[in-house]
Amino acid sequence: MAYAITRNCCNDASCVSVCPVNCIHPTPEEPEFGSTDMLYIDPQACIDCGACADACPVDAVFPVDRLRGPDVVFGDLNRDWFRDHPNDHAWGAPSFPRSLPGGLGTLRIAVVGTGPSAGYTAQELLRCTSAEITMIDRLPVTGGLLRHGVAPDHQSTKRIAESFASVFHDPRLRMHLNLDVGTDVTHEELAAHHHAVVYAVGAAADRRLGVPGEDLPGSLPATSFVRWYNADPTVPADTVELSAERVVVVGNGNVAVDIARVLLTDPDRLAATDIADHALAALRGSRVREVVLLARRGPEQAAWTRPEFLALGRLPGVELVVEDHPEVRVAIEAAAPDSRAGLLAGLPLVRYDGGAEPGPGRRIVLRFLSAPVELTGEDGRVSGLTVERTTLTADGEPLRVVGERETLRAGLVVRSIGHRGVPLPGLPFDERSGTVAQRGGRVVDPATGRALPGVYVVGWAKRGPSGGIGANRACARETVDALLDDAVARLLPEPPSGRAEFERLVRRRRPDAVGLKELRAVDRAERERGAAQGRPRVKLATVAELLAAGRRR
Repeated sequence: MAYAITRNCCNDASCVSVCPVNCIHPTPEEPEFGSTDMLYIDPQACIDCGACADACPVDAVFPVDRLRGPDVVFGDLNRDWFRDHPNDHAWGAPSFPRSLPGGLGTLRIAVVGTGPSAGYTAQELLRCTSAEITMIDRLPVTGGLLRHGVAPDHQSTKRIAESFASVFHDPRLRMHLNLDVGTDVTHEELAAHHHAVVYAVGAAADRRLGVPGEDLPGSLPATSFVRWYNADPTVPADTVELSAERVVVVGNGNVAVDIARVLLTDPDRLAATDIADHALAALRGSRVREVVLLARRGPEQAAWTRPEFLALGRLPGVELVVEDHPEVRVAIEAAAPDSRAGLLAGLPLVRYDGGAEPGPGRRIVLRFLSAPVELTGEDGRVSGLTVERTTLTADGEPLRVVGERETLRAGLVVRSIGHRGVPLPGLPFDERSGTVAQRGGRVVDPATGRALPGVYVVGWAKRGPSGGIGANRACARETVDALLDDAVARLLPEPPSGRAEFERLVRRRRPDAVGLKELRAVDRAERERGAAQGRPRVKLATVAELLAAGRRR
């Protein structure tokens, strides 16, 4: 019986490299890699060896005959992908790990960030060089989006963090947490102690709607909401108030889907996850009964991935409906079964009055062709969102229809329309793309186009907020290749100071910076708290708590 990949797929291609018959696609060398929702196994070519299941870091691969419940559909999805993308599974040219020639000495490389892109970068450097790595994070814990961005009911996805455990424990790697580059130490100081600095800082800001009322209390960016339920210590426990019966989420990508799902999932189910204690308490007392996912475009332009949408439609006790509209109805009826719009076939089409109180029960409403134009308020808080109808042009762009407006009553509005990078002190920034100015991972001077010696970038700060966790693996390899090419060409500047001097600088500037021992103590403390409650871990939600747990090692 063949194996199939299911919705937990992280796209990092660990399974591709171990398949003895090359039947998992798209591979990192193929054009579709990075743009598909997940990877797929060809059931006709699979020899049922199970190597892919053993290699998968997020437990997403299972024999087809063992799929149960909502996962059964993934057997068909794997098979059907190869129907539409025939592949002879021919082997490409072999690739071999990079290595540095002798005589270069030991490189010292700083990696700023500890999320997936930073983890893959350090992993690649440790694998193919004898470099000494310094990892830095502004928070007292590692993980980046793995800890503070992945929804709590996606515990399998979070297992990819375990693949970085050996990286963080490598004797050639030193860790400095609770240390902010730009505040506690400068880029120039990092460069003075390392041959190269790689920035893996993600995209920390949200895109704005640019409409009146956006800054009213009760209007939140998706990053704040997600970090709130994931116990990010920079987000206060009282950030989110759930006293309203209707929440509007502007956007329909995977983050928007996560927010809708968490808001309406039975809190008893979430109690078995690592959700923040304060978020769990708020959800237990929540009055939210309806979540509206609002989109300017139509069903065919929906931004969710197929696996995430399929999970949304299977929430116990939650009805998933589509607001009826002539263009939406036509798009669904004309859609191919495996298209974005085709996923909506069979869902109820309902007339929707956003000015009225939500009806009985819990439901998620998919509302298309509606653009936000203003947030309204009462008593200093958001009370509604005024939207304007749109229609699609021939090229799929929304065209506003002036005059067709409606105000949806809502006590909480979350904008989930994409992330955006923030400028980093000492580095050139591309305002248009919201990324560090770079070429192939090398940070460049925008005025001259020349690479800045010894400065590199990886992940969302490099390519923008696109691609899932696994996409960072190929991204990291490209950046590391550029760094190694520069090392071989002797283009990396020789730092005047060494590792010991940098550690003294850190202790002087940030006495409460923490390292691996403190991190392990925090991990033990959270796991022990979780074990007492039958949960994987109970996160410490403030910097003070994290530092105190680290000191108790």
